[in-house]
This record gives sequence, structure tokens and C-alpha cells, in this order.
Amino acid sequence: MVTNKLAVEILDNTGISVVKSLQGKHVLVTGTTGFVGKVIIEKLMRDVPEIGGIYLLIRGNKKHPKAEDRFTHEIATSSVFEKMQSDDLQRFEKFCHQKIHCITGEITEQHFGLNTADFNTLMTKVDVVINSAASVNFREELDQALSINALSLYNIAEFSRLAGDIPVLQVSTCYVNGFNQGDLVEDNVEPTSGLIPYDSRGYYKIEGLLEELQKKISVLNERFEGQELADKLIELGITESNRFGWNDTYTFTKWMGEQILRKSLSDSALTILRPAIVESTLIGPVPGWIEGVKVADAILMAYAREKVTFFPGDPDGIIDIIPADLVANSIILGVAELLHKTGDSSDGECVNHPHRVYQCCSSGSNPVTIDQMIKLVQQEADDNYQQYEKLFYRKPKRPFMMVSKRVFLSMMSAMKLLLMAVNKVGRWFGQDIQTKTLSNIETAMNLSTVFSFYSEPKYRFHNEQLIALSQRVSEADRSLFPVDAKLIDWERYIRKIHIPGLNRYALKERKVKKASINVDVHKSKAA
Repeated sequence: MVTNKLAVEILDNTGISVVKSLQGKHVLVTGTTGFVGKVIIEKLMRDVPEIGGIYLLIRGNKKHPKAEDRFTHEIATSSVFEKMQSDDLQRFEKFCHQKIHCITGEITEQHFGLNTADFNTLMTKVDVVINSAASVNFREELDQALSINALSLYNIAEFSRLAGDIPVLQVSTCYVNGFNQGDLVEDNVEPTSGLIPYDSRGYYKIEGLLEELQKKISVLNERFEGQELADKLIELGITESNRFGWNDTYTFTKWMGEQILRKSLSDSALTILRPAIVESTLIGPVPGWIEGVKVADAILMAYAREKVTFFPGDPDGIIDIIPADLVANSIILGVAELLHKTGDSSDGECVNHPHRVYQCCSSGSNPVTIDQMIKLVQQEADDNYQQYEKLFYRKPKRPFMMVSKRVFLSMMSAMKLLLMAVNKVGRWFGQDIQTKTLSNIETAMNLSTVFSFYSEPKYRFHNEQLIALSQRVSEADRSLFPVDAKLIDWERYIRKIHIPGLNRYALKERKVKKASINVDVHKSKAA
């Protein structure tokens, strides 16, 4: 049997062909109703037509209980496929008919909620798993976040083992690094709290942690219900995340998911791909494609809508933005590496791949500061705000500045106290005019607690291993599947790609209030 060390040497000296690695292979992909999931599927369909098939595990919903219906109405109709459809609609429809296989299932359930026959059939079909399913809500209820981001990984690992130890690519996040500071590299993350024991086999032992958290969740379930229960579970998630070394429930539970896979797949091929803040596409399928408003857009929207004049953050802090297509390309390169045939051992067994971690990020190689980003947004607004009617309701005139979290909370607290005093006086006259404003202040203070971690960064992510992987593919593949953040021209990206994309794809039409018109209609009598 060839050792892992030798396997690494062979991998490092053997070119990887993305097309050859994926040719005829069948990929199981989760999370395809999400932003990144759609970009992955579109890229595979467009640039790896030789792939054997793509199996999509999709949870049914009230409107579309079956995976096929949800794919047809929520995925295939997405604007991410517009270019492919306009280029060759027949090819798109043929691919969907022949190579897209929709499975109605739930990642959080054992055997994905499938019956035995369907589960066994799926196991015989799939060669590799891409798990991009996640709850990306920073303030998710702890039980929900645990279920989706951590505990579901036991089901992924079981599927991998039962299917013959097929490789797994787990889409995680750079922010599993938690409260660690400085230069953060592609490796397993040590919690800053020091409260979670480490196993020398390469993972942190989280069984005790999971048991403790589930006990606390059970106590809340017994004592509360409804919205009060939801609020308590959100609060518990933030409290426990902070205690163990993370900013929010999302990143805490994603880190736990990594540890579950590291242990459960200790003898199997596993790649963990960590993107930073994923934003609109740089190149394909079209520049600027995006779905929904993302983390970095909170600053942009705050400025554009003029609802606040200050925002928590460090102007000199580096905000780590990475375009979605670079993330999808990184995932596909990682899958190609997992499937890459490195040769056979003398006893006929295939060489094992070691566990690998790749970070898809920009702060280490092509940093942009928050101040630079804001100035680019302001310049585009000054010059061309009329072109972005969904984003800018008018030319922004109010001053906008970044302040520290401490200063922000102090200012908001002062405003809250002032409004409470005004409200008290108003109630003497039978009026309660500031309730909505007070609610908005509470919301802003809560959001700042989470968001300031991303806007006051004390870290830089590095991705030398991902760049090294891209160097092991052909020049043609590097051009077709670029991953290097050095390709980003920040002025062009922010002003001419991201802002137009946000306006076109992510934002809804502005609702314009119309004056009510009273029309007195008289029925005419027939002569």
C-alpha cells in the first residue's frame, strides 16, 4: 500500500486535468438552491459537459414538495442560467434532461430521508460529494444551526463510507478561524478559548461540547415557546459561540462540522474549501451575477439608502471579498483533485488522498480596505447614481463614516435614551411616536454586535495551497477555472461589476406609493 506521504509527492508532481478527472463521473451536490450552489451547477453544465451526471439533493417545500418541481421553478429559472440558455437553449435543456437527477431528500435526516431502495441506488451512482448546504444566518437559532451545519455532516460521512469511501468536498468558510488573529493559513483551526480538547489524529473532540449544547437547548425547549423560545435559542447561540472562540453561531457550527468530518472520514479523501465573503461573480457566467444582499453589501446599502450616517467598522481594516465564480472554480478544482488518478499500488488499491484545506480569499494576496471600498462606492454614486434606480433612490448627500464598535454602541445608546425620554413625554399627551425608531435602534445594535467582527478585521486569510493546486492543472484549465484573487481590479470590480450586478440581480423594484383616487362610478341604465 502506498503511504500518504508518497501520495502527496505523486499529486504534487502529476498534472491534473479537470475535464479528464470529471469525465463520466457522477457528482452529488447539496445546497443547490443557494447562491454558491447555483454557480457551481452552472459552471459544471457550461464548462464540464463531459461529466457523467449531477445528482441534486433538494428539500421539498410547501410550494414545491418534489425536488424536480423545485429545480424546475427555483433553480433552472434562475438568471444565473440566462447566458447558457441564450447561447444554446437546446444544449441547456438536453443537459437538464439527461444529466440532472433531482433527489427529494433532507441532509439533516439519516439516509437523507430516503427509503432503503432509493438510498442504495444513490450510493451506487455517485463518485464524489460536494456539500454546500448550510444555514448562513449569523443569528440562527442554535438548534437549527447545529442540525444543518454540524450534525448533518454525520449523514454525509455515513453516505461516503457506505458508498465505498467516496471522496467528499465540504464547503465551509474562512471565518471558522473565529477570534484567531494575524495571518491565518489553510489548516485545522485551534479555538482561541482553549476549552475544546484536541485529538492527535487531527481533529478536536467535540462530542462533549455537542452534548452540553443539546442539554442547554432542551432546557430552553422546556421553559419557553414561540417567539420567546426562538429569541432565547438565538441568544444561546451567540453566547456559546463567543465563549468558545467564535463571533457568531454560523461560524461556530461550521467549525464543528469540519471536526465531525475530520474524525468520521479519518481514512477517506476529504477536502475542506473555505470561501471568505462571497459576492458577485467576476467573470462568469456574466460579470456581476449575484443572488440576494450579502455581508459586505450592508455597508454599501447603509450608504446608498442614507438611513444611517455612521457604521461600525475600521476604515483601514481589510474586508475579505471573493467573487462567487472564483469560489465555484476552487470547488471544481478541489473535486478534480479528489478524483484524479495518481496511479495504483502493487496490490491494486488506489492511492489515498490526504485531508486538504483550501481557503478562497483575497486579503492575503490582493487586499482592499473598507475605506477604499466606501470611496469607490461614493465615486460611482457621484458619477452614475441615476443608472442604479433600485440601489440609489437619489444622489446620496448625507455624510457617511465608519466608527469603532464601541463608539457606535455609545452613540446608539445615547439616541435610545433620548428617544425613550421623548416617548415618556409623548405618552403624557397620549402619543407613542417613537416606537418604530426605538425598534430600529435595537436592531442596529444587535446587528453591529455580529457585523463589526467582519468590518473591524484583525486577521488576513492566506491561500498558498489553493494557488499551488491551480498550478498543478494545465494552463488551459487555469484560464477556464481561475481562482486567484490577484485577477481582481478592485475599482473595476466595485464600480463596474458589483454595483451594476447588485442593482440588476439582487434588488427588487422600488415600491412607489401612489396617491389614492376616488372615482364615483355610476351604473348606466339601458335605454
